[in-house]
Amino acid sequence: MAADLTPAELTLLGLLVEKPRHGYELDEVITARGMREWTEIGFSSIYYLLTRLRDRGLITEVDAPRPVRGKARRVYEPTSAGREACARAAEAAVAELRPVFPPLLVGLANQPVVPPERLRAALDRRAAALAERTAAIRAARDAQPGMPGFVRAIFDYSLGQLAAEQRWLADYRAAGADDRSTTEPPARKADGHDDSL
Repeated sequence: MAADLTPAELTLLGLLVEKPRHGYELDEVITARGMREWTEIGFSSIYYLLTRLRDRGLITEVDAPRPVRGKARRVYEPTSAGREACARAAEAAVAELRPVFPPLLVGLANQPVVPPERLRAALDRRAAALAERTAAIRAARDAQPGMPGFVRAIFDYSLGQLAAEQRWLADYRAAGADDRSTTEPPARKADGHDDSL
């Protein structure tokens, strides 16, 4: 991703490139599209991010019709520099393979310290959580018939990732995830030294 835009900034900027929006509307779109599954944008951070984008000259406030009821909302749209920055950053985000640091891998690396029955229970909880998240993403996708292809691609990617993890987890559990025969630390000599060193 372009070094000058964080993933959260790029997400909001992209939504503004689609069409001018106010902060509350941005939050509604983020929720409706299931973007909270892969972004770290809370409602409270939207206005902070909009201010940052505005201060960098990537978005500007536009005149919007005053509502009949309620208070007026600030509506933003991208500047030409904002559109260019969004395009560059989006292209880089699609093209560049970046490392991810899932906590699951840290847990697996420390699996030998978890008693087998607790490990099985943890894997069961993970399987249930994966099933719940899959159902929630499918429901969000199915609640939006006629969505643009790029939005469907986001849902499909998320569902594909979840399906891949579910397959991996099923295989791992079937192979005996708590089999520690190859994960036991090397035996220590009486003097406390490790034979493998």
